Amino acid sequence: MPFSTAATDAITRRAPKFISPKAHAVIDYLMIGTFFVTGALFWRRNRRAAISALMCGGAELTNTLFTDYPGGVAPVISFPFHRKIDFGLAAMTATISSQNRLRSRRHDGHHAGIHVFPRSS
Repeated sequence: MPFSTAATDAITRRAPKFISPKAHAVIDYLMIGTFFVTGALFWRRNRRAAISALMCGGAELTNTLFTDYPGGVAPVISFPFHRKIDFGLAAMTATISSQNRLRSRRHDGHHAGIHVFPRSS
């Protein structure tokens, strides 16, 4: 098992469960909306920031739609596995602005702060 997978397993096993799956679904859809609105707002000023936000929104939407929980459409992914994917998306969201070489600190703050705390359930 790769180190990153083992680390994710160790973190998610011990993570406390604060919210119900239904509340988690609501938060997921709010995050998706935030990413898409941010992408639209940044589109003219910083195309890279906009594309980054849209990519994050698309990844979160895909994860949400294919999860077996109240907000999912097709039960392809189990809810515990969805949670592990969320941790990966949180890491991706926090680092995507530096990977795309975004120059404006104002745009970096949105991506770094949007997944400051993982949504536990």
